[in-house]
Amino acid sequence: MAVSGEFLEKMDIILQEMTLWERLQSETRPVVLYGMGNGAQKAFDECRRRGIEVSGVFATDEFVRGQNFLGYRVEKLAEVESRLDDFVILLCFGSFLPDVMAHIDSIARRHTLYAPDLPLFGGGIWDREYAMAHRVELAESYSLLADDLSKKVFVNLFSYRMTGKLCYLSECESEREEMYRLLKVGGDESFYDLGAYDGDTVRELLEFTGGNFRSVTAVEPDPKNRRKLLQKMEQFMPGITGDERFTLVEGGVWSSDGEETFDNAAGRNSALSAQGKLKVPVYSIDSLTCGKHCTLIKMDVEGAEAEALSGAVKTLEQKPRLLFSAYHRTEDIFALPRLLHRLQPEYRICLRHQPYYPAWEVNFCAWCE
Repeated sequence: MAVSGEFLEKMDIILQEMTLWERLQSETRPVVLYGMGNGAQKAFDECRRRGIEVSGVFATDEFVRGQNFLGYRVEKLAEVESRLDDFVILLCFGSFLPDVMAHIDSIARRHTLYAPDLPLFGGGIWDREYAMAHRVELAESYSLLADDLSKKVFVNLFSYRMTGKLCYLSECESEREEMYRLLKVGGDESFYDLGAYDGDTVRELLEFTGGNFRSVTAVEPDPKNRRKLLQKMEQFMPGITGDERFTLVEGGVWSSDGEETFDNAAGRNSALSAQGKLKVPVYSIDSLTCGKHCTLIKMDVEGAEAEALSGAVKTLEQKPRLLFSAYHRTEDIFALPRLLHRLQPEYRICLRHQPYYPAWEVNFCAWCE
């Protein structure tokens, strides 16, 4: 696999700047967390591990109800501003909503604001040591990208992850419909939606095709999400859930068929996990598509993308077009394209980032000519 000297040169330039964690360790101003929940907990734990003192927690005004979080009274931003002359903000939640992103931008114009990139699943933190340890894999992945925008997204993501600066994300955004155009999605698709959630991607795809499709197979392990999916699909296209072309599979996606535990406590981010309490069936992609027509696969399987690809060896021989998440695990950005290339080297791979703070809507799309 080729190693891109172009990326290595860019990487060296980026690493001439202090990384986010180096900068925070040298800060003399107080550091405060913006947000509550898992993101804030992870940021707090990482700050503590690196000897960075946290001086408070604040939330958007309408969510402040006198509660405590991590031992701090949750404040409004105005309260922090009245208490501290100058401070650094760590953004600890994610959003794709334009008004929320605009509000974050407005805060960033008044204060120093960073958004640490912390894994949704697994370990590994983007810092200088991690980047250098995976220097070759990063350069190999960059070399696999098929167009200039993909390479820009890749470099900007690396810059963002090293610095925590959101400007790198806003400079490389594109709308989700562009991926459908790249994949030449049409009205005769046999579509597999792996990690279907409430059917949002199915509805989006059907809107793109004017409601035309050959077949849809939606795979979702969470019972609540499946109920929402059926309800919302009926509202969107009455009668579709009874259409023989539509199939809803109860279960998750893995490298082989079997049974795994599932943690359904995280809503949209529910995932297969050793900490889960619900046992669910899991299927390989090869098992799901065996003997069936398959032209397009979407994978948003909450950190199990590598396992899902590993279970698609026979399916990839059919060369279906692929759309899969690249942000759940720290290593996904360099591990997944290299894995796909090993499994089926004929794929052209593109990378896109949809508007989202932090870098949670990052996806690979791939196809064979």
